[in-house]
Amino acid sequence: MSYPICVPVTKPWEFKLLYDGQCPMCRREVEWLRRRNHEERLAFEDISLPGFEAVRYGLTQEEVLSVMHGVYPGGRIITKVAAFRQAYQCVGLGWLLAPTDWPLLRGLFNWGYERFARNRVAMGRLFGGPACPDGACEVPPRKTP
Repeated sequence: MSYPICVPVTKPWEFKLLYDGQCPMCRREVEWLRRRNHEERLAFEDISLPGFEAVRYGLTQEEVLSVMHGVYPGGRIITKVAAFRQAYQCVGLGWLLAPTDWPLLRGLFNWGYERFARNRVAMGRLFGGPACPDGACEVPPRKTP
């Protein structure tokens, strides 16, 4: 009797977080999310690795370094706090960040995150994280219109 060959099927991800592996705070957050990603609904891609190409997502390296980005399987991109909110949703902890989407608080959280994102590398150093090699993870200055 012949039996079908069982091939392990990897579950497709529902959302991918593009994170900076050179940022100590970003790495901690991703490690925390990985430990809770039991259903593997969330994927991760380190934007600091040599093979990463931002153009694949229609972005520049400066854009992906400036704020958190997340990608849906169809290619739609979301940024900032919305990307974190979706990542937490994927690991079953969406309720933790639900207030960040409340109409009266959404703008305040986005404003705070933008300030944090610009200073994340320096803040990571303050909290004992290793500095990035050769300034590779420094956030580019914000362009003024």
